[in-house]
Amino acid sequence: MPKLGTVTPILRIFDVAKAREFYLDFLGFEVRFEHRFDDNAPLYMGIARDGCELHLSEHHGDGSPGVHIRVEVADIAALHRELTAKKYRYARPGLEETPWRTREVTVGDPFGNQLTFYEDMPDR
Repeated sequence: MPKLGTVTPILRIFDVAKAREFYLDFLGFEVRFEHRFDDNAPLYMGIARDGCELHLSEHHGDGSPGVHIRVEVADIAALHRELTAKKYRYARPGLEETPWRTREVTVGDPFGNQLTFYEDMPDR
């Protein structure tokens, strides 16, 4: 039987400085690689934090703005504390308990994409 691996979303970006501010400074990702075909070409960048890897792209056709992804987190309360302590000007996310028994923190990036970080709630 074939075995599927991890998924690496490609998120469309339109401003490298804003992407760095949001994904690196606010969310705490680190750059794994950056690629441009030449100095005037769009950026394609891989970022990661722990086991989560995302690709950010300025290339037309790489992803559509407004995508929504979900990222599983081992300690959502700690992530929520970390993000709110940064007092990021453009996002002050809440911590929500859902009817489908998860705890979630959702943030929107400067390009209309949404990232929901979630943790399954223990059975009662």
